[in-house]
Amino acid sequence: MEKYLSPTYYIESDHPAVIEFADKHTQSGEKEIKRAIQLYYAVRDGIRYNPYSMEPYKDSMRASSVLKKKDGYCVAKAVLLAACARSQKIPARLGFADVKNHLTTKRLMRLLGTDLYIYHGYTELFLNNKWVKATPAFNLTLCTNFNVKPLEFDGTKDSIFHPFDQSGNKHMEYVKDHGTFSDLPWETIMAASKKSYPVYFEDLKRRTKDFSAEALKENQ
Repeated sequence: MEKYLSPTYYIESDHPAVIEFADKHTQSGEKEIKRAIQLYYAVRDGIRYNPYSMEPYKDSMRASSVLKKKDGYCVAKAVLLAACARSQKIPARLGFADVKNHLTTKRLMRLLGTDLYIYHGYTELFLNNKWVKATPAFNLTLCTNFNVKPLEFDGTKDSIFHPFDQSGNKHMEYVKDHGTFSDLPWETIMAASKKSYPVYFEDLKRRTKDFSAEALKENQ
C-alpha cells in the first residue's frame, strides 16, 4: 500500500494547503470510512466542476493548483480527493474510463465534437479492506441545473455516475475501462485529449468560466 499512501508530483498529499483542507473537513478521531465520506463531499461540493478548465500544463493538474482555483474537471477533482485521502493516511489511487455523457451543453459539444469523454477520472479509496470507487466530479448545484441525481458516497459501495437522469433520460454510459494508477498518467491523457478534441485546445482564454450557469440556461 505504500505507493497508494505516498505523495507524488500531482497527488500532493504532503502540501500544506491540501493538509489544511483535509483537516478542516474531517473530524479528528473519526474512523477512516467517516473521514473518507467527509472528504468526498468536501471535494464534490467545495470544488466546482468545470469541463472548460482542462489546460495543457502539468502544473494545472497538481492538487494544490486545483484547490487554489476551486474548480476543475473530473480528473482534477479525482486528483485532489486522492491527495486529501492520502494526507489522512487513507490509501487512494486514480481510475479512468471512457464514458458517453448524454448530458452536456451545446457549446461544450461544439468544442469537443462528440459526447464521448475519454479518460473520465474517479478516485478509488481502500476502506474496510477493499477498494471503493468515489466520483466527486459533479457538485450539487450543477446536478440541480442538469436535473440529475447527485452522486452520494457511503464508503462501502462504488459511487459512479447514474445511467439515467431524474426524468429517465440517458445520462452516463461507461464504454472503456483504462484501469487504475498510483499517480496521474498526465502525458497519456493529454496526448489522447489533444487528438480527440483538437478544437477544444484552440483558444483557451475565450472559454466560459461558469459551466453551471450554461447548463441552467439550456435546461430551463
